[in-house]
Amino acid sequence: MDRFAGLVARFLRVPVALVSLLEADRQVFPGMVGLQEPWAGRRQTPLTHSFCQHVVASGEPLILDDSRRYPLTCASLAIPDLQVIAYAGMPLTDADGQVLGSLCAIDHRPREWTEAELRDLDDLTAACSVEMRLRIASEQIRRDRDLADLLLRASVELAHGHDLTDIVRRLRGLFEGPVQPPFVGLLLADGRGLRRVIDPERVQPVESTLHHFEGGRGFPSLRAMAEQRTIFVPDRAALLADYSPEAVAGYDSMSLESVLCVPLANARGVLLWCWADSHVLGVTERAVLTAVAGYAGQAVERTLFVENRLSAAEQLQAAMLTELPAVPGLEIAALYLPAADQDMVGGDWYDAYRLPPHPDGGPGGLMLSIGDVIGHDMAAAAVMGQVRSMLRQATLGHPGHSPAAALAAVDHTFAVLPLGPGGTAVHARLDPGAAHWRLTWSNAGHPPPLLRLPDGRVETLREHDLLLLGSLSGHGRHDHVCELPPGSVLVLYTDGLVERRDSDIDARIEQAAVTVSRHGDRPLPLLLETLSRETQDTPHRDDVAILAVRVID
Repeated sequence: MDRFAGLVARFLRVPVALVSLLEADRQVFPGMVGLQEPWAGRRQTPLTHSFCQHVVASGEPLILDDSRRYPLTCASLAIPDLQVIAYAGMPLTDADGQVLGSLCAIDHRPREWTEAELRDLDDLTAACSVEMRLRIASEQIRRDRDLADLLLRASVELAHGHDLTDIVRRLRGLFEGPVQPPFVGLLLADGRGLRRVIDPERVQPVESTLHHFEGGRGFPSLRAMAEQRTIFVPDRAALLADYSPEAVAGYDSMSLESVLCVPLANARGVLLWCWADSHVLGVTERAVLTAVAGYAGQAVERTLFVENRLSAAEQLQAAMLTELPAVPGLEIAALYLPAADQDMVGGDWYDAYRLPPHPDGGPGGLMLSIGDVIGHDMAAAAVMGQVRSMLRQATLGHPGHSPAAALAAVDHTFAVLPLGPGGTAVHARLDPGAAHWRLTWSNAGHPPPLLRLPDGRVETLREHDLLLLGSLSGHGRHDHVCELPPGSVLVLYTDGLVERRDSDIDARIEQAAVTVSRHGDRPLPLLLETLSRETQDTPHRDDVAILAVRVID
């Protein structure tokens, strides 16, 4: 552009030549020769100093021998500040014929422009317009390429969103950069209105004060939702003209003027992009942003589906977790921690219930169970409930209330009914005695219980049968017995507490035993919380269930 200005200065023998482009509140000079400071360093002037604006307004050349003599220009500050006396400007046009600015020759004294000079200026203007069109086309190709890349990245990124907050975070990551919209928001249908999905790590000011709104069409997003069509507000004037004062105040608080609102499929909500200035939305950009909204809508649908499944499974599992009984002489506590990566809940469970009194009139014992059904979905939670019920029935239906006999009965049921691959469990009975409680237990391939003795030593009850539930092999199941003196603490747990891909499970069990030894004299709820904190990675990668019983002095 400077070369075109130089050619004008040389061919027309003028001290100043400019390639001038007009914007809303200024003219800028991508090409310039001979302009004095401070204007040369700024490469722009306000419109008070612009003759170019008259060329753009008329679409015709502006030829002045002495600008001081014409009403159109005589009051312009370009005369005293830039010494624009004689002026010849030709319109620069884009491929559609729209006038973008002017190529102009400027003299500091009056002069008559010859026909030859004006022909040369016209020829140079045509060549300069072609160069500008090529640059505009190249920029458009670059932008189209960037938009295509954005669309590809959006299809990949949004396919991996695992919750609504993560979807918002990924959307905003797609549009980060100096030329991108400064705000991207996701609004979900909520009753008769919309609620924002907020990223707690990057809360925008308006999100903390205006997170839910409903009724009418006072906001562009509400109108897009109500009418199920794309709404584009190009500038603040359109916002003031068509929307409520609350909407204008909200956009003003974030220094935003224009917005595109695209409704999500199935009336799930609205995705919106906002710009700080007035924005011209091209056909390609509109198509790409609409497609991104389609990807976002699919991600929202998938996330809501998983959340609904998860909520139902969690409610099912919570309903199956036992309310612990009150047993004289015993303190009982339990802890259940769902996995942090909750694609679905697991099959971890615990159970505790009283046995009926002995026929001789003595008090009945207490049954304890803990187990883990293979799987992390609704089916695992359902099978878990069935296993718990089957163990209860098998125990209460057996005259001796043998834990091994009950587990064997469940083995037979798994072998007959299509209940899945099975699971693991520890099933135990506590019977009161004159000075001790007696523990009888059977282990079906489950991590070994921990028994803390009154002196603080911890025994790992490693006796177990090798077979999982549902894996009959003819070896049978066995009961094991030990005495629990007053002050003893029995801890049952699932493998989520001690199993890690990168460490040996025996070492983790030993770590849990050390924690139980060190903190076993605490109240049981505090012991279980400490045990889960000191042995667990954060976040939890698997469900964890812990059941503990203390023999009271």
